[in-house]
Amino acid sequence: MITIERYTPEMQAQWDEVIANSRNATFLHHRNYMDYHADRFTDFSLMARNSAGKLMAVLPACIEGEMLYSHRGLTYGGWLMPARRCDALDMLEIWAEMTKYLKSKGIKQLIYKPVPHIYHKYPAEEDIYAMWRSGGQLHASLVSTVVDLRNPLPFDQGLRQRAKRASSLPGITYGESTDFSGFWQILTDLLRSRFEAKPVHSVEEITLLHSRFSRNIRLFTAKEGDELLAGIVVYVCGRTAHSQYTAATERGKELSVVHALYQHILDTLRSEIDYFDFGTSNEDNGHEVNSGLLRQKCSYGGRAIVYNSFKVDL
Repeated sequence: MITIERYTPEMQAQWDEVIANSRNATFLHHRNYMDYHADRFTDFSLMARNSAGKLMAVLPACIEGEMLYSHRGLTYGGWLMPARRCDALDMLEIWAEMTKYLKSKGIKQLIYKPVPHIYHKYPAEEDIYAMWRSGGQLHASLVSTVVDLRNPLPFDQGLRQRAKRASSLPGITYGESTDFSGFWQILTDLLRSRFEAKPVHSVEEITLLHSRFSRNIRLFTAKEGDELLAGIVVYVCGRTAHSQYTAATERGKELSVVHALYQHILDTLRSEIDYFDFGTSNEDNGHEVNSGLLRQKCSYGGRAIVYNSFKVDL
């Protein structure tokens, strides 16, 4: 018998224990990451227990009116399952009980974002099967560009030459840094001038999150002497690393240091990860693609996986 309950802050230790031992969770699902923006969303995360009170799975989620989202503050979520428990039959029961629970709370629709398989530590798509059995339909499909570092494709010839030239320039150094403040100024200026936008995270937020997850949130930079030319923030999520932010100064762009910096990152992380995810290149739930951005990412040897989300009427 499965029971569903809503998460409360008093349950944080139990929640984080599931995340630490999950086969499809990443550090993004720890409450110390999720809750940094708790003021922006109404949390409605769920926990599924068996008849003995043992946690079977947890679902990061937020609520807006009669809609439940898994979770709007995260790129992906879905039911997060332990390494050794929760097979497809268990998940069918969890999904059925979740549906009853949500209906009882007046929730009429669920937007569900499962964790893409490249972030799994072990196969974990029981939730997708249960969701389909409940009538789930594709809501959005975003194309992300990924390099398989176990058997990587080379950079395109022109980009490879620019990266090699930039990496050999005298006085330019590439490495890991904690100068988030300096990089954030470059990033903020770039987004403001090109898109009239700003980073999703403030510099205070990213500094706080780095202090909590220093081995997961990492900044790599290119410098000319003491001058910061470019930076890339990488989220290391188990076997996969994700490019979260990239920006360069005008001088950095002239010297093509971003290409050399990406090569440095791939070389540095190769022994730690299997995949490097350059991120999605879409708008309008995948109906529009930024072709220039997509081709640029592919030039690093990346090819497509999709970030799917689904709509389930309850």
